Amino acid sequence: MLSRKLSVLLVVVMLATMVAACAAPTPQVIKETVKETVVVEKPVEKIVEKPVEKIVEKPVEKIVEKTVVVQATVAPTATPTRSPSDPVPGTCSVTAPAAATTVNVIGWTFPIMDFFASEMKQCNNVQNVKVDVKLLDSASAQQQVRTALAGGAKSPYAIVHGANDQVVVWSSQGWIRPIDDLVKKYWDKYDLGDIPQTAWDGATINGKIYGVPITANTLMLFYRPDLFDKYKIKVPTTYDEVIAACKVLKPETSIDLPFTINLHAGWAWSYEFLPFIRAFGGDYLNPDNTPAFNSPAGVAGLTKMKEVIDACMGPKGLTYSIDQSEIALENGRLAFAQLWASRAANMDNPAKSKFVGKINFAAAAAPKPGGPLGSTVWNDFYMIPATSSVDPELAFQIIMEATDLQSQMQAGKLGMVTRAKVGAAGVGGRYVPAANEAIAKGVGIYQKVPTNSLALNALGAWLPLAGTGELSPKDALDKAAADYTKEAKAQGFIK
Repeated sequence: MLSRKLSVLLVVVMLATMVAACAAPTPQVIKETVKETVVVEKPVEKIVEKPVEKIVEKPVEKIVEKTVVVQATVAPTATPTRSPSDPVPGTCSVTAPAAATTVNVIGWTFPIMDFFASEMKQCNNVQNVKVDVKLLDSASAQQQVRTALAGGAKSPYAIVHGANDQVVVWSSQGWIRPIDDLVKKYWDKYDLGDIPQTAWDGATINGKIYGVPITANTLMLFYRPDLFDKYKIKVPTTYDEVIAACKVLKPETSIDLPFTINLHAGWAWSYEFLPFIRAFGGDYLNPDNTPAFNSPAGVAGLTKMKEVIDACMGPKGLTYSIDQSEIALENGRLAFAQLWASRAANMDNPAKSKFVGKINFAAAAAPKPGGPLGSTVWNDFYMIPATSSVDPELAFQIIMEATDLQSQMQAGKLGMVTRAKVGAAGVGGRYVPAANEAIAKGVGIYQKVPTNSLALNALGAWLPLAGTGELSPKDALDKAAADYTKEAKAQGFIK
């Protein structure tokens, strides 16, 4: 009998030891959550009640407490208060397609376009829709679009991003489809009349609309007011004053360069040359598609650019891309620069800039005193490839959802948008007044003719040689004119 009692006692002790071994090592940390959870009390009591009613009472409490921790980790989160103009995350009112559809989008990155990309991705919450956005640098994005669409095969992209020049070239090649039918259908729903006609004009070729205008952009001056105050320099209003300021700033040891224009590549030269030639009364092409850029006005404009390079930039400055000039300003290594307004928001972004609030903005300087400012007008557009297998109406709705008034109210904090109601609401950064002046007093947009791209290519090939001094401005322009004429004749634009 004694042996039997000892056996029972031994079993009980062993059970107590086993349950104790399962106890939570730090029950005191978890105790606070026990009071909130009752779901697991009864199942645990049933498991341990009879075998270890008294001997394992405290270990069982610890087991319950550990179980409760897992269940108590989920807690409701308060919904933040939103402004009426804030986009609601996860909302996208497109019509769900019947079958799974991937909508590939390609474009280039800068703050406002990054925002619109995130807005497009909200449509991933719609059944059967997957939106995949690829953002590259501008040159790479445009090259990928050309490669994908030039052969006439099915487009891998349902939506492509482009600017004024791309609308002209890509529409003339038949790469993008007119969207007049969709604009008309959704005009009232998305209040498309809030976008000024001038913006729609930039996307209209031969009476047909090829893109949705989503941003406005222009060239303007970014500058460090501390250095301008230190050297008693007035903000330049002409390029003669830019040159004078550069000479004063050259001894400053906190900077690498006084000033830059983006001339790091051939395509950049062809863009930056436009405000200079127009300021002197010229243009790229004549009405009969013959070259006009090698005129006396063109020579005068290119000569002024060369003077700026020699006084402000030198060989080092010719290597500065848009990104490099932006970063140099954000780090205080550049005194001032001509940059796109789309880069202005980053000057006040603490994640990017060490000079938050210390970079000021002004309208672009005039290449010729008394002439128009050295700024062009650009829009960015979303377009739909003609050979995309994605329903164009779905693609259009996604564009609309990403760029509606609610979205543009937020995007307006990052760049210049196209909806008039955003400006009327006072949304925008410190740079907006200067950008608006640059647009109003600048040289306007490119000629909307297919041959413009041929002119840009020819100029991009030869103008850099004028910048380095390997060719005179006149010789560089004459060689570009010869190349352009040869290609324009080959394509039937010049008889």
